[in-house]
Amino acid sequence: MDITTAERAQVLTQALPYIKQYAGKTVVIKYGGNAMISGALKSAVMEDIVLLSTVGINVVLVHGGGPEINAMLEKIGKESRFVNGMRYTDQETMDVVEMVLAGKVNKSLVQLLEQHGGRAIGLCGLDGGMLKAVKMKGKDDLGFVGDITHVNVTLIRNSLENGTIPVVATIAAGESDGATYNINADIAASHIAAALCAEKLVLMTDVRGLLEDKDDEDSLISVVQVSEVQSLKKRGIISGGMIPKIDCCVEAVRRGVRRTHIIDGRIAHSILIEMLTDEGIGTMFL
Repeated sequence: MDITTAERAQVLTQALPYIKQYAGKTVVIKYGGNAMISGALKSAVMEDIVLLSTVGINVVLVHGGGPEINAMLEKIGKESRFVNGMRYTDQETMDVVEMVLAGKVNKSLVQLLEQHGGRAIGLCGLDGGMLKAVKMKGKDDLGFVGDITHVNVTLIRNSLENGTIPVVATIAAGESDGATYNINADIAASHIAAALCAEKLVLMTDVRGLLEDKDDEDSLISVVQVSEVQSLKKRGIISGGMIPKIDCCVEAVRRGVRRTHIIDGRIAHSILIEMLTDEGIGTMFL
């Protein structure tokens, strides 16, 4: 769609106050879902991140890579196994997760950011003792899936101070057992955002946000107070796969992140729409 010069000026005028507001602040973006699969959406995400970095906003990109892990497991003839929607990670699967996340996916994102004019560095939770974890506790045994026990953001801060975008793969070192653990990317992003005292945590997903009616995309709830979450769970509005995502948002706010957001990664430039326009997008938690 072509826009006029006047419309371009209006867009820039609207964005300027937000650029001033966030300049020098830190934003953690968790990247995954369809935005990671579609080439056009992936390019739009990288453009958004480079633009934010260029205008002085500190952006940390935390990523998963479920589809790429599934593809590699299929390539080596190993079937993906899930328990109540979560990946079961035996030792062989953990080796693949580490190789794919910290290798192929992480470095391809660094390369894409560089191609769009950014400066980026690939990191993972093993680097500099960034993420430490213990085996996840619960009724289901998920193998080498971990709960984070410690976060050290020194390398991330150093990267930001050097004007570089840190791209973080979510694997962690065992606290005391010498193992390597697969960490849910939403959870890792929440912990990292809290450790950085970030201004915002943005979770990109494949839905518009929190819906009053899960079958009606026009029933988006734009703003949720953390104190309302328990009531929304009891009413069944927060249910299923949204529960762990929203729990991450709530935990981040309680740990000092000013605002958290769940936005629709299927929409091109959804990050810029959320951060630099009056309308915003998705659901914000305060």
